Amino acid sequence: MTLSNVSFRYFKNNMQSIAALKPLIPGSGFADRPADGIMVYSFASPQANSIFREVGQAKGCPLFIAGGPHPSACPEETLAYFDYVVIGEGEETLPELINALQNAGDINSIKGIAFKKDGKVVFTGKRDNIALDNYPPFDPDAMHSSIEITRGCPFNCAYCQTPQLFGHNMRHRSIDTILKYAKYLKDVRFTSPNAFAYGSDGIRPRVEKVEALLKALSDNRLFFGTFPSEVRPEFINDRLLELVSGYCANTTLSMGGQSGSQRVLDIIHRKHTVEDIITGAEKCLQHGFIPVVDFIFGLPGETYDDQHMTLRLIKWLIGKGAKVHSHYFMPLPGTALGNSIPSPLSGQVDRVMGELALLGKTSGKWSKGHPKNSEGI
Repeated sequence: MTLSNVSFRYFKNNMQSIAALKPLIPGSGFADRPADGIMVYSFASPQANSIFREVGQAKGCPLFIAGGPHPSACPEETLAYFDYVVIGEGEETLPELINALQNAGDINSIKGIAFKKDGKVVFTGKRDNIALDNYPPFDPDAMHSSIEITRGCPFNCAYCQTPQLFGHNMRHRSIDTILKYAKYLKDVRFTSPNAFAYGSDGIRPRVEKVEALLKALSDNRLFFGTFPSEVRPEFINDRLLELVSGYCANTTLSMGGQSGSQRVLDIIHRKHTVEDIITGAEKCLQHGFIPVVDFIFGLPGETYDDQHMTLRLIKWLIGKGAKVHSHYFMPLPGTALGNSIPSPLSGQVDRVMGELALLGKTSGKWSKGHPKNSEGI
């Protein structure tokens, strides 16, 4: 085995992370299975079990490095299978770690990693968050991806890993840097926890910043506020919608709603109201956009009444011409609800959501086979 070979384990769900990390490791490649040398993985909790199985069954003697949301939140669990964990952002940490491994450097001096020594987990300390302009969103000569324009989130939604991984302060890639990479893309799409917060503190929009970005990119085919981004409902206003309509090609807008119950929104610390969801959707429709609204069923503490409030809002949105994408709550490590048990789903809600899905009115997974209310109420 030689440690000169560095390969990134690539699969659909980690494309954004791998696209950003690969250009930082000259000569690295992609692999669809473990290979000799240094194998680098980046993954979230839904992929963790399958990746642990893959690494546990690997033949030969590769050196395994893990990063991403799940390893960062669960380094001890991850180190049962991996040799090193990069915690948090990897742009600075990963190249330093690989250089040390290849050249017998001092691993202990590298901030932001965890490893085992004498059976105990060693954490080398937290590393400061990076400035996005110092690192490319992708390698123009290799894998292209959407352009990450913002990291961090000032909100602290109880189910979300974003602030735990990237911090609460929003950091934005400059327009000049975005322009540099947009020229390599036929369709320019963006990654952001809230696209309408570009250039702002994340609490209130800076319309002039969004306008400057879209105007600078006006020669490109733009998709703004769509997957892999979304927008918060309270950020939606007439002027921002006019800008998207004038500069962008998308006819939909992805909006995080999460619940039709104000009580549940307060429990999960969303910091917006049900009325914000309704108003945001109405404004989208008035400007010719189809709002695609995300909802989560089974949030801890959610009652059947709460679920029916969400269902009523979903039916209202669909009746107005919106689309809905739903999820069943998955506890994510490192979040406030990371150790919580999902609430059971009302049988009636399950049935109605199924009927709406068959009609093509909603998508996603609103149920995960958990116990349902036998009375169906």
